[in-house]
Amino acid sequence: MLWDVVRAICSARTGAAAILVSALSGCAVSERVPDPPPPVYVSASTWWQVDRDINAASRAAVEEARFHAYDAVENWRARVQERTEADYIPWFSGYWTQQWLAIKVGWYKLGSEDGRNSAINRLSLYLQEQYHDRVLDPVAEEIDPSSIREQATARYVRVLGKQLQGIPPRYGIPADQFDRRLESVPAIALAQSATGGASLSQIVHADSPAALSAYANLMAQIRKNADDAHSGLFDARIAPVARQTSERLVTRLATSGGASAAAAAVGGVGGVIISLAAAGIGVITHQNERPEMEAQLREGLNGALYDMYLGLKHDPGTGVLAGVLHISGQIEGSLAQTLVLPIRLEALPGGTVLPEEEAVPDEDSEDEILPEEDVDE
Repeated sequence: MLWDVVRAICSARTGAAAILVSALSGCAVSERVPDPPPPVYVSASTWWQVDRDINAASRAAVEEARFHAYDAVENWRARVQERTEADYIPWFSGYWTQQWLAIKVGWYKLGSEDGRNSAINRLSLYLQEQYHDRVLDPVAEEIDPSSIREQATARYVRVLGKQLQGIPPRYGIPADQFDRRLESVPAIALAQSATGGASLSQIVHADSPAALSAYANLMAQIRKNADDAHSGLFDARIAPVARQTSERLVTRLATSGGASAAAAAVGGVGGVIISLAAAGIGVITHQNERPEMEAQLREGLNGALYDMYLGLKHDPGTGVLAGVLHISGQIEGSLAQTLVLPIRLEALPGGTVLPEEEAVPDEDSEDEILPEEDVDE
């Protein structure tokens, strides 16, 4: 009886010990740190496909930006045309404006050494300033070409970023490897810039691309080039109109003598002002000449507007797509270097190279070697 009790106690202790050991073993297993997964290997052919998809994503983003930018440019052109007809042409051809221009031409001639040519150039500059004040600047408050350019560039970056998000899952590429790929692709490269450039990874991952120094410098450089180019285009178109106007006014000043006596009596600058003010044409004569005057001005302004319109749409360096074309050109140009290279299929790590097998001759082959006795026959 006593022996049975002792054996029961020992059995109980052994079970408890076994349970404790099992519990401790379970804890040890659960706290064990798992081995890190092996790195994902991405073959060269897969990266080639990735580069191809990045290139396609860039082109799709360009077309998206182009559609909205061109639509905005059409609206800008229509508003400029409307305001030119409603404000600038009636102002220019008005009777009192022509009187005032006559006085200005006289002052230009009086204060310049080369006379006629200087008056024409200064009148051209004055008409250009008035066109900006009366037409281009008010329209820019509604639709600004510089804003169209900046919005198109921002839209391109936004659409491209969304397109790129779908590429890594498509090929099972880890995010860190894909980002390193994007970091190797240039997106902005500015000559003579202390800020350097920006990578594709930087512009698509930035909260606001405009916060990047390279991006801001790119847009500022394009804006300056565009302003200079458009000013030159307008001046080339408006100069003939200014020349015709100035020639007409100079001729009338020379042939007008109604105030000669008063001018001679007053003398000096006062006499010049009297002569200029008295040199104005009559209202009836002005009204008869006004249609031709407006037709000449309209032709010059329409030509200037069309030049600016074409520049905004198609000039890769100053147009509304200048920022888009710079960034996409950098990206696609870099990827083109890899897309044209031949694909080298690499063996997987740890792969086994199979031994070469001996060729088995085809029984039906016409090149089968005949025995010597058959050949002798």
